[in-house]
Amino acid sequence: MTAVRAPEFWARDGVVPALLAPLATLYAAAGATRAMLATPFRAAVPVICVGNLVAGGAGKTPVALSLAALLGARGCRPHVVTRGYGGRLAGPVRVDPTLHGAAEIGDEALLLARVAPCWVARDRVAGVKAATSAGADVVLLDDGFQNPSLVKDLSFIVIDGPYGFGNGQVMPAGPLREPIDAGLARADAIILIGADESGVAAAVDGRLPILRAALEPQGGGDLAGSRVLAFAGIGRPAKFYATLAGLGAEIVARVDFPDHHRYRDDEIARLAAAAATAGARLVTTAKDFVRLPQARRGGIGVLDVVIAWREPSRLNAFLDRPLSPTSAHG
Repeated sequence: MTAVRAPEFWARDGVVPALLAPLATLYAAAGATRAMLATPFRAAVPVICVGNLVAGGAGKTPVALSLAALLGARGCRPHVVTRGYGGRLAGPVRVDPTLHGAAEIGDEALLLARVAPCWVARDRVAGVKAATSAGADVVLLDDGFQNPSLVKDLSFIVIDGPYGFGNGQVMPAGPLREPIDAGLARADAIILIGADESGVAAAVDGRLPILRAALEPQGGGDLAGSRVLAFAGIGRPAKFYATLAGLGAEIVARVDFPDHHRYRDDEIARLAAAAATAGARLVTTAKDFVRLPQARRGGIGVLDVVIAWREPSRLNAFLDRPLSPTSAHG
């Protein structure tokens, strides 16, 4: 399954969003009805959800990676449950990077499995049950905020500061998976990544605490002064290119692919030829790298990013809630 890129009109008001508004109303109503009719399952262990309100590109995966590491450092046994977007396996299946590739379980699951046991499950309840049976004492739900089948003990909404809520409209008129007010009412805190260039704090208007963080490159020091041909198939590739430029790389070309794109041999061959002609290095993201054909990965640079928390103590205070002896699972 290959996702299409978010349309440009999702970022602003205009004629097209206005024309699509009736469909957006139906989409929002269908989601609300689904939630109303659901009987959510309460797991035997705390469930912490890392979700968002917009489609793609908010930074959920780096946040989930960071939270898994923080929980592990506390002595917890976190397992991650993810849908495995872009993969063909329905699960529940425990990710084994020596056996599975992105075609089977998606790119995000491969990255998450580096820091904690990770389960791919389109049925989230079945995934949480499998993780619990395998020894998890806390489950991180990667995405699934709009899925009403599970009780979440703690829910974070991850928001990209520069993009925010886009044009503020529900799909297909805008990028929202549900109306802003409905989403904020079910969340415990917002994780705002990057500078608030889109008025997120003003839109939230004090209804939720805002935890601020930034995406910081991991490594990449050798890119300063280098000529690079950068390519990416992620939700918002502009962030990747901006990070490269911030490291001092000279970007000779930017090549975008659809989100979660499965790269073919001939595509990488063409990129490599273009880079050679330009006297440049090929560089991509960690998510893209795991989707490259094995035989084509040699010589391609990877720029990974990690979450840097502005106030780690505030984040830890939120994590204390579902893990405390007085919680529903204490």
